[in-house]
Amino acid sequence: MNTPTQSIRRLAKSALLVLLATGTVMQVVAQDEPGRPPRPRGQGQDRNREGGGGGGRHEMPENKIPTSPNPGQTVGLYLNTPKACPGYTLMAPKHNTVTYLIDNLGRAVHQWKSEYEPGQTVYLLPNGHLLRSCMVRVQGGTGGGEGGRIEEYAWDGKLVWEFTHATREYQLHHDIKPLPNGHVLALMVERKSSAEAMAAGFNADLMRDEFLVPDAVVEIEPILPKGGRIVWEWHVWDHLIQHSDKSKPNYGDPAAHPELVDVACNGRATPAFWNHMNSLDYNPTLDQIVLSVRGCNEIWVLDHSTTTQQAASHAGGKHGKGGDLIYRWGNPAAYQRGTSRDKQLVQQHDAQWIPAGSPGGGHMTIFNNGYDRGYSSIEEIVLPLDANGRYLLAPGKTYGPEKPVWHYEAKNRTDFFSSEISGAHRLPNGNTLICAGIVGNLFEITPTGEMVWQYVNPMVRGGILAQGENPGKDMRGHLWNAVFKVHCYAPDYIGLRGRDLTPKGVIELPASQKGKTGLDNMTEQQRTDRPGGSGGQGRGRGGQGGGSRDDRPPRDDRPPRDS
Repeated sequence: MNTPTQSIRRLAKSALLVLLATGTVMQVVAQDEPGRPPRPRGQGQDRNREGGGGGGRHEMPENKIPTSPNPGQTVGLYLNTPKACPGYTLMAPKHNTVTYLIDNLGRAVHQWKSEYEPGQTVYLLPNGHLLRSCMVRVQGGTGGGEGGRIEEYAWDGKLVWEFTHATREYQLHHDIKPLPNGHVLALMVERKSSAEAMAAGFNADLMRDEFLVPDAVVEIEPILPKGGRIVWEWHVWDHLIQHSDKSKPNYGDPAAHPELVDVACNGRATPAFWNHMNSLDYNPTLDQIVLSVRGCNEIWVLDHSTTTQQAASHAGGKHGKGGDLIYRWGNPAAYQRGTSRDKQLVQQHDAQWIPAGSPGGGHMTIFNNGYDRGYSSIEEIVLPLDANGRYLLAPGKTYGPEKPVWHYEAKNRTDFFSSEISGAHRLPNGNTLICAGIVGNLFEITPTGEMVWQYVNPMVRGGILAQGENPGKDMRGHLWNAVFKVHCYAPDYIGLRGRDLTPKGVIELPASQKGKTGLDNMTEQQRTDRPGGSGGQGRGRGGQGGGSRDDRPPRDDRPPRDS
């Protein structure tokens, strides 16, 4: 049982400021900007090992509403030029239950209806079906990015498969990925008690919550029409190292073992959602998985050629390392081979391999949110593979590359900023499709950074905006038209062959309905269940199972609770 002294100590430690860092590729602000609330920082950590991490601010005014070049326009298609890559964009608005497929003229050509908001990703399968992750609400959860359910819809909208995997003890979240064999990879959290956390070497004084929800990856074999079988799994809990308690079996030097995950990798106070993974991708040629680990400002690569038993160990698979990390990049301080000055990723999302056949094939793109910088960027990196397909790492050095091979940011940096969610991927013509998720801004750029296509999502919680109306913001500063990420499919994509792609018209309502929807600039009342809340009863979510802490900041893409 916690004593009053312990509780006070934890509150005090979580209220300390986070030291901001500079990255190799981008310039970073050296101190808190005026008007921003302080960011919590755990005490007892080396200031040069600060890794940043999850958690949001009470207000985020820097998430700017996109400005159209067309007078009076607020949503829908802003720009479409001949340089845009032909294709169809699949979009699942975060605060609604409809998934849209739109053409380059911003017209819906198809849609699917679910009973659930997304949780958070959708894909168009080669058979023309929609694979959709869904958000279900259970006691526990992650405090952001919840999923818990997967659905598959035929082109005609019929639900052909459903699988729910969410309890107080475990829950799917954020991202899924269809595999060539018909299985589905998914991120999952699993609940660990405070006692289990202490046994693994976590510092009790830095624990923000009475439990942890560390990440896992599961491969699900669908059982139609309802159900699924987990046929492979990997758990970060099997690959931990700590350097504070010699009496524990996982004691060691993280710098000597970059293949393991330091329990202090995020260099701050430890929230329940410690790793905070938010995306995964699969490379069928390499048989590898890449994970975006926001809590550590890193991407991790796993060897998927292992068995489940090998994935829980340190041996086996093509790389001989079992489930240990075979590559990591973004923040050498997380494995004690660098300082905050070496950090190149800042609470990133959506790391994915560029497909073979597209310019940069085999490289990796990453949406670098830049939460603590106040601007976002896209990074493209060349993976340091040798002739045998092994990742190069010199003794005592850090994983390369030293810098991205391609980098995009807005000319006026703060014009492109999405503090959370978001994604980007390379298109067949060499352009890059970007989803600035918090503000529902989808745009395509050329390799030189020229914007050639832009679309702003008109779907918000409660319905569809009319032209001329704005989405408004929830109490976190996220716009109601937020989109987790999008995918674009070429006109000759096999899943579109023989499908009716006749345009059904734009999604947004006509300007004649402006002011009549009741959705224009709709704002959410301040929550009253944490400091800073004021006003009436908000729609925000309360504490997760086990109670809430007054010092906890809002979490990434935390879903509001229906009132």
